[in-house]
Amino acid sequence: QVQLVESGGGLVQAGGSLRLSCAASGRTFSNYAMGWFRQAPGKERDFVAAISRGGLNTAYADSVKGRFTISRDNAKNTVYLEMNSLKPEETAVYHCAATDRRRTPLYVTRTDYDYWGQGTQVTVSS
Repeated sequence: QVQLVESGGGLVQAGGSLRLSCAASGRTFSNYAMGWFRQAPGKERDFVAAISRGGLNTAYADSVKGRFTISRDNAKNTVYLEMNSLKPEETAVYHCAATDRRRTPLYVTRTDYDYWGQGTQVTVSS
């Protein structure tokens, strides 16, 4: 199985930017489609962005389109989430996730992912 460790979270003012990283280890990284999800206190874990194994296909939640960018570097076993124009309501724990399913190039549903990191806290102040 693959192990995932997120980093890059922190405190940022509204309108600011952060870049999250998720380092993978344990198995061949390029075998996994990757995703980012976020979970605010008392709420469900929601889809943010996804990327296919080779990085050619991406998908985003409507709320982050045009502001967030997901990318990956298979040579470094890392997936990234660049977040711009952050809003206070986007304060949450951000988790990366991996799946080795091959039904489609990428996945936007939480239950399609089998491996999860512990998450990194992102706090956006108003």
